Amino acid sequence: MVCPADRVPLKLPPRQSAAGTLNTTAPIVFGIRYQFPNQTLVGLTRIEGRMAMGIGRRRFLQFVGGAAAGWPALTWARRSPNMATVGFLMGIANDVEAQTRLHVFEQELAKDGWAIGRDIHIEYRFAAGDAKRMRSLANELVHLRPDVLVGHSTPVVRELVRATQTIPIVFVVVADPVGSGFVESIARPGRNATGFTNLDATITGKLLTILKQITPNLTRVALMLNPDTGVSGGLFYLRPFEAAAPSFAVEAIRIQVRSAAEIEHAMIELAREPNAGLIVMPDNFLTVHRQLIISLAARLRVPTVYPYRYFVEAGGVVSSCGGVPPFFRRARA
Repeated sequence: MVCPADRVPLKLPPRQSAAGTLNTTAPIVFGIRYQFPNQTLVGLTRIEGRMAMGIGRRRFLQFVGGAAAGWPALTWARRSPNMATVGFLMGIANDVEAQTRLHVFEQELAKDGWAIGRDIHIEYRFAAGDAKRMRSLANELVHLRPDVLVGHSTPVVRELVRATQTIPIVFVVVADPVGSGFVESIARPGRNATGFTNLDATITGKLLTILKQITPNLTRVALMLNPDTGVSGGLFYLRPFEAAAPSFAVEAIRIQVRSAAEIEHAMIELAREPNAGLIVMPDNFLTVHRQLIISLAARLRVPTVYPYRYFVEAGGVVSSCGGVPPFFRRARA
């Protein structure tokens, strides 16, 4: 069977489980070493200097270890009756960056003895930065009745939380879980979602600092966002950006884009302004269109700072954070 591009299961070599008895009390942890000190935990603690979120392995086994009778008859892969299933919704496209993240995720599962195709089956979906697709794919995954859902990015988790209040949800690379209504509080999530947050709203001040350091004569700085896929419609980052701009002696400009054509038009207009720079915020839509943004910034000579290292690897000049794949790494005991 040929699966649609947004539904292709990740194809990796078969893995063997670790020898010996599995530890059923050790925590499963999703985490990363962060460059910024203000990363926020949801429900757990710091581990070996990392900001991390964890759920107990026993609880994870409860999430993914049963309910086989509830699985629909038609799925993308044949599964044994005892195999757990996970629905994984990515906000970005099924490209090299997405495959890198998911490869890391599956590697860590394998280290903990979870053999893909034997112990666990993962249904992957890729929304490609499209808000409508996020909603439809979230509903599709919930309809499959998986044992646990994993959501990547704030807008994706918003749709998963909207689609189910009963299936456990683990979120990764989410900016504002409390403000977005995913959890009741950082200390006590309280609902069916738990995870960790990776970027604080005040990152805009750090991005402005970097931009002014590489181009001191800037007088105008634009923040690019998609209100349909940005956190809180883009306001989560926009408000602190506009508040911080006067202290950097720059005029804050808002650029809202929803298509490749709007990106090109907005950047051409920005380039006509003297001493103008650009900040690209973390956003699934902008990630999908990163190559266009990077090429336009170079061609139009617009000083630009990007949120993650993979923008630089694609040709951008500077980013504020490291890579995203480590966020997917610590899924093991």
